[in-house]
Amino acid sequence: KSTEKKRGIWMKKATGYRQEHDSIGERAVPEQAYYGIQTLRAVENFCITRQRTHPALIESMVQVKKAAALANLAAGELDEKRAKAIAAACDEILGGALHDEFIVDPVQGGAGTSLNMNANEVIANRAIELLGGEKGNYALVSPNDHVNLGQSTNDGFPSAGRMAARRLLCTARIRLQALEDALEEKARQFDHVVKMGRTQLQDAVPIRLGQEFAAYARAVRRDVARFDTAQDELKYLNLGGTAVGTGLNASPVYANRITGMLSGLSGMEFVQSHDLVDATQNLDTYAYISGILKTCAVSLSKMSNDLRLMSSGPRTGFGEINLPARQNGSSIMPGKVNPVIPEVMNQVSFHIIGADTAITLAAEAGQLELNAFEPIIFFELFQSLEMLAAAVETLTEHCVRGITANEAHCQEQVYGSVGLVTALCPYIGYEKAADIAKRALRLRRPVRQVVLDEGVLDAKRLDKLLDPYAMTCARR
Repeated sequence: KSTEKKRGIWMKKATGYRQEHDSIGERAVPEQAYYGIQTLRAVENFCITRQRTHPALIESMVQVKKAAALANLAAGELDEKRAKAIAAACDEILGGALHDEFIVDPVQGGAGTSLNMNANEVIANRAIELLGGEKGNYALVSPNDHVNLGQSTNDGFPSAGRMAARRLLCTARIRLQALEDALEEKARQFDHVVKMGRTQLQDAVPIRLGQEFAAYARAVRRDVARFDTAQDELKYLNLGGTAVGTGLNASPVYANRITGMLSGLSGMEFVQSHDLVDATQNLDTYAYISGILKTCAVSLSKMSNDLRLMSSGPRTGFGEINLPARQNGSSIMPGKVNPVIPEVMNQVSFHIIGADTAITLAAEAGQLELNAFEPIIFFELFQSLEMLAAAVETLTEHCVRGITANEAHCQEQVYGSVGLVTALCPYIGYEKAADIAKRALRLRRPVRQVVLDEGVLDAKRLDKLLDPYAMTCARR
């Protein structure tokens, strides 16, 4: 089928058109299209990101529509013929069909009405075909009266968004768990490697490279635990609340069954919110979850900074570890290799931190009975989750698993550092230790040699006190 580009959206070029009308007036809709007049208006109104609806949101929205049809059938509100046709149309979409009919921009005014109607129209027109009718014959299956029965955009769209977020959170959590495992493996592998610890980029006291990687792993472990908490926060839905949470136009039987139906269809546990008015008005959950993502991004970016510093050089930097060489680092400097994988993790982290600001402002901007800004929340949240999952997988597979240690160089730096003198403070006092440190720096001699030269401690005791590995085991 040929296509044409209309305001940034690729749309099917029809050989003819069908006339549709809504409360604003009439429009010609391409006869091949499964979307209808309200979708067409949304495409004309919102050409913002030039992107399509996220596949996870399409899947979740369609599952909401199928669950609603089955719940309305059980409540006696929808006849069996229409309910089965709607459910069958939903099954086709869930199987991958008709996704190119979801053409509205993800960033849209109207609190998600455009996407809700896009789904309603596509499902209705496919159901009409399954019943032997022609697209646009809404007397057979109406987008509003049948597909949207018992719902409002204000409970259907938020519920679909929560479902999609849970799916993407699950993927990101799996990637984080793999990163934690890889870091733990490196912690074991590097446990014997003693290096110089640094505070404020200045020599401090010895630390084992394995201890540093174990600390990274524990930070990621906390992120994994927070993701589990986020999953639990997202299981509460306002389905059944309709427009403002009062449940107007929804059958009580439908309202009591809809979340159970959705849980069965999606394979995820969902619970109807205890207060549907609260759940319709307030989006603090998204601010909380975005904060969890931001916290994770901060930790991962800090770790990436460390990896770049520890691998810097190879001759004039720290040179303590080697990152896997992934690509040439310069178009002009032969042999240069850059830490490109930690760099991309940094950049993804910057994006997530910025997105958190947008989500925070959108969650705050609600007024009275509804927050109209969930479209931008979902857009930023889904993008952040996908980018995080991809970047973490890249960091794990293309960087962390292949890191090696420059053991000899680490040892050389430790024995050459004046930081070792810290271990002598309890025995010779801070002031004397400081004098030795300054003398060692001035003479460019090891601390051990300066102490011996001054006769402060004997060689046997000094060797015991200045054992770098022992210094890293003070808490044992």
